[in-house]
Amino acid sequence: MRKIIIITGASSGMGVCFAKQLACEKNRTADEMWLIARREDRLLKVRDELKGKINARIFVIDLSGKEGAQNFKELLEAENKKENLEISVLVNNAGFGTYGEFADTDTDREMQMIDLNCTALTGITGYSLPFMKAGSRIINVASLAAYGPLGNFAVYGASKAYVLSFTTALRAELKQKGIKVTALCPGSVSTEFANVASNGARKEVLHGKSADKTVRDALKKSGKGKAVAMWALKWKINSRLCTYLPSTLIAWATWRFAKRPSK
Repeated sequence: MRKIIIITGASSGMGVCFAKQLACEKNRTADEMWLIARREDRLLKVRDELKGKINARIFVIDLSGKEGAQNFKELLEAENKKENLEISVLVNNAGFGTYGEFADTDTDREMQMIDLNCTALTGITGYSLPFMKAGSRIINVASLAAYGPLGNFAVYGASKAYVLSFTTALRAELKQKGIKVTALCPGSVSTEFANVASNGARKEVLHGKSADKTVRDALKKSGKGKAVAMWALKWKINSRLCTYLPSTLIAWATWRFAKRPSK
């Protein structure tokens, strides 16, 4: 039996942090880690940094949409034929956002976001479950944006609301099987997210928190079987406010006062 850790979006940001921290996690049962992303050069760099800590393998795959999830399924099936697999940890980290009013953004790009943030995550999770047993863990990267409709960030917020809802329901279903499921719901984190979301107009996330701290807390909460991981006090306050404020007010206020640059 080959026990593995799978991390999607493993070429940058929190994906890299997950790889490094899981490789050094105490009481780790997996002896192999799969790093999945589109950028081979970045993946090779991460793999090199993990040498001597865990057997890290890279897979250059575009996971977007139904086709991407199918590619992932075929990888699992092919590897399982070589030696039976057991997934110890699955981190669904792959995803992106787009800044700007919906009418001004590229509709194709918005649909690609849904394909990756929602469709691929759902498929990857579903195809992974047959390879999971009691003690396995799933961490789905959602966002603080999941807690309310966001003007200038409409599709991203909606996609992460899906991830949070799906993850919460999945946790209830899998609890009796001993599989732990956690939604990571951070606010602004210091990654290349803003550069991608703004198409280069904003190079860095404003007031971004530590990616290392965010991931460390997520792994701690995941190990305890917590439903949600969100370590910063500001994030916790904002998520709680969203449960009390009307969604129409949240949407208007973020559209009016939270403009985000985009090329």
